Amino acid sequence: MNESKNNLMDKIVSLAKRRGFVFPGSEIYGGLANSWDYGPVGVELKNNIKKLWWQFFVQAREDVVGLDSTIIMSTKVWEASGHLQGFNDALVECKSCKNRFRPDDLDDKTKCLLCGGEFLPAREFNTMFKTNLGPVESNPVYLRPETAQGMFVDFKNIMSSTRLKIPFGVAQIGKGFRNEITPGNFLFRLREFEMMEMEYFIKEEDWEKYFEYWLGEVKQWLKLIGLKDENLYFHEIPDGERAHYSKRTIDIEYKYPFGQKELYGLAYRTDYDLKHHQEKSGQDLSYYDEATKTRYIPHIIEPSFGVDRTFLAVMLEAYREEKDRINLKLPVELAPYKVAVFPLLANKPQLVEKARSIYDNLRQDLLVAWDDRGNIGKRYFSQDEIGTPFCVTVDFDSLEKDDVTVRDRDTMKQTRVKIDELAEFLKEKLE
Repeated sequence: MNESKNNLMDKIVSLAKRRGFVFPGSEIYGGLANSWDYGPVGVELKNNIKKLWWQFFVQAREDVVGLDSTIIMSTKVWEASGHLQGFNDALVECKSCKNRFRPDDLDDKTKCLLCGGEFLPAREFNTMFKTNLGPVESNPVYLRPETAQGMFVDFKNIMSSTRLKIPFGVAQIGKGFRNEITPGNFLFRLREFEMMEMEYFIKEEDWEKYFEYWLGEVKQWLKLIGLKDENLYFHEIPDGERAHYSKRTIDIEYKYPFGQKELYGLAYRTDYDLKHHQEKSGQDLSYYDEATKTRYIPHIIEPSFGVDRTFLAVMLEAYREEKDRINLKLPVELAPYKVAVFPLLANKPQLVEKARSIYDNLRQDLLVAWDDRGNIGKRYFSQDEIGTPFCVTVDFDSLEKDDVTVRDRDTMKQTRVKIDELAEFLKEKLE
């Protein structure tokens, strides 16, 4: 990793904390490894990512419905899915400091990156989080490592309650947990993370068609969130390296400062999941096709998206250093605040009152920031750092002419707009 890329990650982590995007978890107690909290600005960006994903993949379609399944499921679910037997990572352990690492995260696989000690031979570790249901310790359950199994387990109920016909999808956004041993890289690999996943149920003979279709939809999504083609790579996973349930997998990789790593995944899971849950549960999870009068176990195409990795990629892609300012050039759909409103001077009641009136009016429809600290230039640059597309300033001319200055984040161009036309002006610009 070259120095400039190292510096970029340092700058992103610094900006994230300074401006309220992401804080170290449990920081006042010395922190907790690989634990991060989303701050007041970060949670808005994160929510906007999830909202846009839901609109694009669920609400704008008639063939996809949503689900919100539980984090803790019956242990039998994980037995049927193969996670208890096969959800393992190969890890190496340092003989000296006893820290463990994934071999694929090590540039030098011969010595520990923390103390320089030698590694023991790689061993397999199950990465599921284990806990107990109720006060009895002999009743173990697991925190889900993926959201997918909830969609398979609820397949029968979804079919009976919606009357959907194949092909159709079920989508959900939710937390997952994996007991990763990792050297960090900020939000890239977490023990507690959030996913946006869909299971698309199809006939077996149609799998290649729908695999290519969903690959195209994923590419459209990547454009929507502003990731450039030159920073993306579509990695076809070869035989022998795919997950046990997959017949074809493409990893969509992003060129992070620490290397080209997985961002999303697209997998053809065959009928593995429903077939195994039908066998283990004794429940009929087949689909009856009215048109052909046949019954079969549906096959599945799975587009899978990490929320936290999306957040990091979007931040990296948007970051700009321009002369004397940092500009976070986020797509307007993702920007935490769409507009900021300022009185030119905070100690002039007439300016503050008028600015407050505009602020209260705009925030009926938009997430709007209020800022009256310091001079106007610092306020502009402060909003640039969090990606706010437009800033509205109420000055002394506003009191006489009933207009305001609207400043564009990216061009820094300032335009005078009548106050009664402001909402419509901003609406057009944001669209």
